[in-house]
Amino acid sequence: QVQLVESGGGLVQAGGSLRLSCAASGSIFSINDMGWYRQAPGKQRDLVATITRGGTTNYADSVKGRFTISRDNAKNTVSLQMNSLKPEDTAVYYCNAEIRSISLQRRSYWGQGTQVTVSS
Repeated sequence: QVQLVESGGGLVQAGGSLRLSCAASGSIFSINDMGWYRQAPGKQRDLVATITRGGTTNYADSVKGRFTISRDNAKNTVSLQMNSLKPEDTAVYYCNAEIRSISLQRRSYWGQGTQVTVSS
């Protein structure tokens, strides 16, 4: 059994900062790419940022220069530092990870989501 647990969402004023964290636990053999996605009401789930095991990052154009993704391979965690937040960043943020379990099966796992609300 593998699970991803997110924390760190909340309500913040425009221009403020939040830090999201996600911890993977369970029968994990290895973790490849990790990332954050978000879904606003009535919209599809979109990529925010991803990071490879080696630390290569990729960001959506809308968050470049404001958000920073990082990971700790020893702790199986991924974080998203969000600065200069805008009302349009309001969404449910989901953690994602490509995990190979100890049975060597590989699949994509999702966290339960954490709400981020940015007020104007």
